[in-house]
Amino acid sequence: MIPRRVSLIFFLLFLVPEIATVSALIMARPNCTETCGNITIPFPFGIGTGCYMNDWFSVHCNETTADSPSRAFLSRINMEVFKISLESSVVRVNSPIISSGCSGRGANLAINMTGSPFSFSSSNIFTAMGCNNRALLNGIEPEIVGCTSTCGASTEGKENSYCSGNNCCQTTIPSSLQVFNASLGTPDHPINDQGRNECKVAFIVEEEWFRNNISSPEVVQDMQYVPVILDWVMYSDDIPEGVKNSDATYCSHPMNLSSGALRTVTLYSNSTTCWCSPGYDGNPYLPDGCTDIDECKIPRVNWCSGMTKCVNVPGRYKCELDKAKITFLILGAATGLLLLLVGIWRLYKLVKKRKNIELKKKFFKRNGGLLLQQQLSSSDGSIQKTKIFTSKELEKATDRFNDNRILGQGGQGTVYKGMQADGMIVAVKKSKMVDEEKLEEFINEVVILSQVNHRNVVKLLGCCLETEVPLLVYEFIPNGNLFEYIHDQKEEFEFSWEMRLRIATEVARALSYLHSAASIPVYHRDIKSTNIMLDEKFRAKVSDFGTSRSIAIDQTHLTTHVQGTFGYLDPEYFQSSQFTGKSDVYSFGVVLAELLSGQKPISYERPEDRRSLATHFILLMEENKIFDILDERLMGQDREEEVIAVANLARRCLNLNGRKRPTMREVAIELEQIRVSKGAPHAQQSCKDLENIRDEVPNVWEIAGPTTSVTIGDLEMARLHLWMSNH
Repeated sequence: MIPRRVSLIFFLLFLVPEIATVSALIMARPNCTETCGNITIPFPFGIGTGCYMNDWFSVHCNETTADSPSRAFLSRINMEVFKISLESSVVRVNSPIISSGCSGRGANLAINMTGSPFSFSSSNIFTAMGCNNRALLNGIEPEIVGCTSTCGASTEGKENSYCSGNNCCQTTIPSSLQVFNASLGTPDHPINDQGRNECKVAFIVEEEWFRNNISSPEVVQDMQYVPVILDWVMYSDDIPEGVKNSDATYCSHPMNLSSGALRTVTLYSNSTTCWCSPGYDGNPYLPDGCTDIDECKIPRVNWCSGMTKCVNVPGRYKCELDKAKITFLILGAATGLLLLLVGIWRLYKLVKKRKNIELKKKFFKRNGGLLLQQQLSSSDGSIQKTKIFTSKELEKATDRFNDNRILGQGGQGTVYKGMQADGMIVAVKKSKMVDEEKLEEFINEVVILSQVNHRNVVKLLGCCLETEVPLLVYEFIPNGNLFEYIHDQKEEFEFSWEMRLRIATEVARALSYLHSAASIPVYHRDIKSTNIMLDEKFRAKVSDFGTSRSIAIDQTHLTTHVQGTFGYLDPEYFQSSQFTGKSDVYSFGVVLAELLSGQKPISYERPEDRRSLATHFILLMEENKIFDILDERLMGQDREEEVIAVANLARRCLNLNGRKRPTMREVAIELEQIRVSKGAPHAQQSCKDLENIRDEVPNVWEIAGPTTSVTIGDLEMARLHLWMSNH
């Protein structure tokens, strides 16, 4: 099917032939042969090196004898060319006839154009001739395409009776067909074997040519080839850099450009077809190949007459009126248009204002405004008043949510840096488009953060529900998250043991507060180093409460779908789906192991049975090799006793049995004691104490085999001290 604009070009070219003779059109590249015999070879096709787009469009001109005309062949697929059309993106070529049982015929040649820009056009038809001939196209599984011709069948009353079953049959071919090979045989016949050894042929042929030139099967008897139509496209990946221009990839300007499935036969999604716009003629594949048609020089093309004058403009022509009429028409049209625009503008503003009001109400309801109001009203005053921001305020603060303002992205949404009108820097969290389940998480985060007031918990300043996606406004935390300082080492920044121990203590305080000191106990459920932010004084701030849950005071656990981050997830929670405060303790234990080792929670650089940092950490302690995992940046800081004390605390937090883990309150107290006493009481734990905390090693890959308990005593302390001194 030819596009509408191409049809217009055909109309101009064939209805008014004078257009084609206005100027000599250049169809080939400069210094390249444009014809072979009486066949025009337009670019992207070409004869000779540098004259074609790529090898598929290379044309070989065969000039064998002086008496016979030159013949053009497509070099890669060796098919003789009769005509190339840029307008409809087709090429007419010779296609071989496949035969069986025919004397005097040449070898059967199959056609394989796989990977090429060529395919058989739907204007072709598959034809088989011969008595009792069952012909099938090969290589198009799982489709079966073919037909059967019989001997002496009646064709009375059938259109094209000579090819309606009697010694000749036809069928359509699949779209985008690039392979032609056929198998010929005799169908099962209950009466006789007539036609078993007779000559049978099959071929793909241009349907219109067949209708006009083949009146009976005998006409084809001595033919070796028949004409077919091939569709062709361009592939943007195959276009040499020298052909591309700044206007539109590689099509001439002016042009129309259509990428992808322009035609009914589509080979690949990156195919592209170019053609000259109406009013232009030439070769759209050459730089500046499309030239303007001067309609004013061609009789019977322009319709200017009388008081008008034809003026040619690029791509078209115009008939100019006299100045007085033009002025009158312009003033009248401008006045009418201005009045119309004013009326439309006023109506638009009124409709937009009403629509915005309704839209904000809709967003407020969809984003959980009613649910949030219900939560706030049922809080009995325990939730602090949260500021409600307008969408206009937050758009201005974030420069319309400019990508340059993005602070980070996560599973819950994107966080932008913003500046309020009073100069206060804030962090604006733009949640993702959410379903009902995600909506509950968003409202849950607002409710939880509204009732939390702790210096080591990120502060919620307010929210906005009148936008398409919900927005939360937090205090701005300038120094990023803990994960960056543990794993992205910066030479100019010394991440000391004292700082690590202080951060761990502050996080423990915050979690202890959430578990036992908040008005309603809160389980965070996603403790990890990326959710621990550092403020301007590098104080820890626990953030991201999207998956958190508050519980009644008399509850001991939550039964939920398992949520969390791989590597931090409590194995006991993973197996039972029951989340307790001890599950947060386990995740905090992984953070302690990160601070001690400088290694990531999951690493494929470690052996398969030690990919989990929790597993690797416990195994090394069991093997009495704690110094093998310590971060090299901690060496030489003379804090061996504190390091061992924190390591033992981390080990207890990572106990598979949640009952044997300490509470977050106990963890916070112990970390405070380690900071005050420099870890001495904890470094001298007895063998009996260590035996009490020894359990199966936590391992998400199900480590097989028993584990062994060890005691980190004086000998290990001495080895650790010696190793740290040497490093």
